Amino acid sequence: MSFNGFTIEDFKTFTIDGLDARMKAIQERIQPKFRALGEELSADVSVLAGREMFVHIAKHARRKVNPPVDTWMAFCANKRGYKQYPHFQIGLFDDRLFIWLAFIYELPDKRSIADTFLRHLPQFRQQIPAEYSLSFDHMKKDAVTAGDLNKQQFIGALERFRDVKSAELLIGRQIPSDSPVVGDGEAFIRLAKNTLETLMPLYKMAVEQD
Repeated sequence: MSFNGFTIEDFKTFTIDGLDARMKAIQERIQPKFRALGEELSADVSVLAGREMFVHIAKHARRKVNPPVDTWMAFCANKRGYKQYPHFQIGLFDDRLFIWLAFIYELPDKRSIADTFLRHLPQFRQQIPAEYSLSFDHMKKDAVTAGDLNKQQFIGALERFRDVKSAELLIGRQIPSDSPVVGDGEAFIRLAKNTLETLMPLYKMAVEQD
């Protein structure tokens, strides 16, 4: 299957009532597109990272009652899992698509990664384009625009990520579901590659801590 972009029906998946019905739609509508995206992007991500990056598709296996409000795929250097490692995510809510460099709460090295970013704060800030977003919870849409944060706010966000067990750090793009690039397979792949390339120095900073 070639990747031809996401459609409005893909985003409407998250309006379907019931765990089983929504999961069936995720599996039939969205996950085949994630697999196609993985085939398109994994080699490039691996070259950029300097290590093999494996594709993982969220299974939402822990959910027993409430249907997921979003779904995603991940690129990670670990073949077995991704949640305990720095990784990249591409996924959808009902009204937006996201491309994140993700450090989520399961990550055991949160403190050392945050300290690395704090030690190299000028490089960390310089690497994040002003129009990119930062999120602190991968299960919520809430995000702030990087260009709106001053130095002290960046420090506060990194210290919270370091010190609060449940705090997360996601850096990247949020794209409205009605943006033309979302439905254009070739254009979206170009955008995704550009985003991953832009974020890769931060990924390397995290995994190659000094």
